[in-house]
Amino acid sequence: MTIAMPTATVEGIQLTVTAFRPDAVIGTMGLPTLLQLVPSPKAEEDKRALKYASGSLRRHAEVRALVQRMLKSTQKGRNVAAYASYIASGVSGGHGAAWSTPPITLWLDGRPGAVGDELVEGSGICRITVLPGSPVVAIDGETQVTAWHELYDAPERFGVTFEQLSRVRVPFELYFGLSVQDARQIFYDRNVEGVPVAKNLAMSMDQRDIGTQIAHRIAETVKVEHDGKVVPLTKLVQNRKRQLTKTDSEVVTLSALRVLVITALHGRAGLNLSSSTVHDVDLPDRVDIEQAERELVPLLSQLIAGLFPHFAARDAVSAPAVLAGIGIAAHQATSWAGTGTRLSSEELVRLLEPVRFEREARYWDGVAASANSAGTLNFGGGAKDSGGRVADAILGPDTDHGRRIRGW
Repeated sequence: MTIAMPTATVEGIQLTVTAFRPDAVIGTMGLPTLLQLVPSPKAEEDKRALKYASGSLRRHAEVRALVQRMLKSTQKGRNVAAYASYIASGVSGGHGAAWSTPPITLWLDGRPGAVGDELVEGSGICRITVLPGSPVVAIDGETQVTAWHELYDAPERFGVTFEQLSRVRVPFELYFGLSVQDARQIFYDRNVEGVPVAKNLAMSMDQRDIGTQIAHRIAETVKVEHDGKVVPLTKLVQNRKRQLTKTDSEVVTLSALRVLVITALHGRAGLNLSSSTVHDVDLPDRVDIEQAERELVPLLSQLIAGLFPHFAARDAVSAPAVLAGIGIAAHQATSWAGTGTRLSSEELVRLLEPVRFEREARYWDGVAASANSAGTLNFGGGAKDSGGRVADAILGPDTDHGRRIRGW
């Protein structure tokens, strides 16, 4: 007696997906499924371990090398642990609803073993089957994949549990039937064609960043008269761009306000933190977030309110370098200022009152900006380049730069 062998059943990993191109689908999958489908990139770069790995894993490593860059000894690789910590905090509820990871872009070297019928007529939703051993590579989002592997390999290290991870659904898009050249092109397009966000602008969007939090508080606190109405400064803060243009109705950018806060918080050391995320652990010694807000919000609000006519006139005061210098000077009026001459808020105001904030070369050329032959100023050097000089000029009225910005 013989047993008939199955002819129609295709075994493998089944994914529920929706097509958006004839050769591409989107969907979500459980984390264990993702980790089974896409091996750890870090493990595939361990030559010693790969020597004793299965043939399918070695084959996968060869295919990955055709379309991906190395993790080892790159910023991409160094970012894995930090990304895993971020994800773990999100999974465990530490970020509330304010966290996200982008869909992972996968490429199947070949075609699905089977494509099922629509699960709901007219919806395009169906199931596809990926055959065992078929190489699936993350051509975008590989750092995330590696971070998920790190989490699953040692969840206790990151403060999560297997139970929490087992409930995770990971969004993905999957391309199949494409050549290696096409997959490499998608890698290029995803990593190069997009315009990267300026880092300090990105910082101004980070609501967990202390500088951004306090900048928002200040913008909400300051009330100004503008176009015949009293409005909160927040209505005149540009949140989306790093620099103002002539057509903008706003008078200052959020990223520039953040620079003011960070330098007031840390003094000159804040110049090096202006493009870095600042969390509780980055606060000055013996200063907590409540104390920082309690002192900085009224102090900086008073300065901004007094200088608002210059903001409204789009004078030099709105330039990040000038605000950085003001922040460094304001640091001397905080209770935690460790070096330099301590100032009262009244003394700080008196230092700023005679400063000529008009955008004219005779005041700011060589201090916060450079002037061309026609006398047009360029403040493009930024806070790090010029903030220290501006602070010296504000704090030293009798220095060359101090007299220059005061028109003396």
